[in-house]
Amino acid sequence: MNIEEILSKLPASPGVYIMKGKEDEVIYIGKAKNLRSRVRSYFREQGDTRYTVKFLVARVEDIGYIVTANEKEALFLEDTLLKQHKPKYNIQLKDSKTYVSIKITVKDKFPRILVTRQIKKDGSRYFGPYTSARDVRDTIKFIRRIFPLCVCSASVFNNRVRPCLDFQMGICSAPAVGLISEEAYRDLVNSAILFLEGRNKELVRHLWDKMNEAAAALDFEKAAKIRDQIASIEHMLEKQKVVTHKAVDQDVFAFIREKDSIIIQALFIRDGRLVSSQDYYFHELGLPDDEIISSFITQFYRGERYVPDEVILPIRLEDSPVIEEWLADKKGRKAPLIVPERGDRTRLLEMAFENAREALRKRTEQQSAKSDLLFELKNRLHLRNTPNNIEAFDISNISGKQAVGAMVNFKQGAPDKNSYRLFKIKGLEGPDDYAMMYQVLSRRYKHAADEKTEQGEEKALPLPDLIMVDGGKGQLNIAVEVLHELGITGVDIAALAKDREDDRLLRKGKAPKGERIFRPNVKDPVHLREGSKPDLLLRRVRDEVHRFAISYHRKLRSKEVASLLEKIPGIGDKKRKALFERFGDLEAMANASTEELMEVQGITEALALSLKEALKEFKSSSELDADLSLISEDQDKF
Repeated sequence: MNIEEILSKLPASPGVYIMKGKEDEVIYIGKAKNLRSRVRSYFREQGDTRYTVKFLVARVEDIGYIVTANEKEALFLEDTLLKQHKPKYNIQLKDSKTYVSIKITVKDKFPRILVTRQIKKDGSRYFGPYTSARDVRDTIKFIRRIFPLCVCSASVFNNRVRPCLDFQMGICSAPAVGLISEEAYRDLVNSAILFLEGRNKELVRHLWDKMNEAAAALDFEKAAKIRDQIASIEHMLEKQKVVTHKAVDQDVFAFIREKDSIIIQALFIRDGRLVSSQDYYFHELGLPDDEIISSFITQFYRGERYVPDEVILPIRLEDSPVIEEWLADKKGRKAPLIVPERGDRTRLLEMAFENAREALRKRTEQQSAKSDLLFELKNRLHLRNTPNNIEAFDISNISGKQAVGAMVNFKQGAPDKNSYRLFKIKGLEGPDDYAMMYQVLSRRYKHAADEKTEQGEEKALPLPDLIMVDGGKGQLNIAVEVLHELGITGVDIAALAKDREDDRLLRKGKAPKGERIFRPNVKDPVHLREGSKPDLLLRRVRDEVHRFAISYHRKLRSKEVASLLEKIPGIGDKKRKALFERFGDLEAMANASTEELMEVQGITEALALSLKEALKEFKSSSELDADLSLISEDQDKF
């Protein structure tokens, strides 16, 4: 359809516009108070003071739109469509699972406080996301010293018969063994939530009231504990920088464009104190400043994120009134968007700009360091290409059973989890790692430009610069063979092998060969060195694909064992449900004694023995890879 014809038919109504490229692909979604005026502004040659999105306009093949009753409905609809389509030219606030969040399982009878990278709609409260896992863990340690919340899993909690070590250390109130009432524990949870929301003034006031109540009831031991809690919080508050004399909660956002980068810097001020800051990076897409900030703000405050008293912005937004109305609905009272011109707010905004400039400088330095690292890796392995895009493969199976393959992708030295792939090995019997690797590589690269996942979802993946397989010369030769058969050239291949005969060599008094990288047509392998940054990156890639493969293998194995439980005569749905309620998961069942299994109603000694036998393989294989599940995902060592 002709674009001019579409523009002429646009209504002057509020709504959402949907720009589409080739093959009806959604490339940009926006909301507008006036659809006709907003969409036409993209295509004006003159008269528009906004930054013209030339690259976007050149790719538009069609424009759809949905008229809404008002701007507020348009805001909600835009958010829904952005989640559904994820258009490539909209800014996308990264999914929280990329970062670390603090989770409090408020729906549980005795909620736990946890570190997580995944946000689910499970009724829990999430705080964050945060970029530093170390800072999050330090925060949780501080909270648990003041408000001793438990962290153990459901299965451990249900099986606890005596207080844990955390109780002895004073960082758990031992709800699992009844040493604290549900009401008292819930008060600890509510206090922790107030702290995480930055509402420390309200928290301290609440604690003072509790302390006075305890003192009036002559419960001086409880009053002394609360006094110590107050002292800890006030000591922490003294360390925080006072940035305004007003006891107000403010979020301050600065915005900087430089070359192909955009940085949005956030400062979080609670009761006049700067409690934290966060920078958000986006690639420059040429969109107008007000559109970027508007989209960011609506994505930032969706969900259960705390809304402050004021949101300070660097520029005025066309849709400020509707965003303010939406924020007021979430908060229960006004939460204005303010663009300061003088006074304390202007000083806060300048502080945010200073932090944004510093964040951009650090990011530039980090990118330069990563480029140097990849160039060093290229020279170290004598590669043809700089390994900006690395794909690594590993196989996981036990005696050929539940065999799976996994692929991870590292771009610019960092994991790109959207490009990870899993492969369920088909049609092979027995532990033939070479045949399994051949199948996985063939399936990945047979249609390299038009790959389909096992769920049938189409998503093109470009060829990498470096293919890395876990193993020695045998796996390397398999990779070379697959690429040769498929006619793929220009891609570097390497195999990372860990010497499996180290113990035997040591017994003979010989030095172990250690970890080595094999390359095609190169006689001598490259030996990995301790402390070498390129070698550390290779180990990191290897560990990540190993973790990914094993986690998938264990998932399939768990399902297989769960299905085995269904086949045990005498264990029906009711008993199976009772077992999971008692132990939480298969691992806890596998580790339980026969007597502990018999404590579940309806489980006789014969059934317990049958269950132990069914879980034997699961337990032995779990022990083999238990330490691998501890590989940390927080690997920012570069």
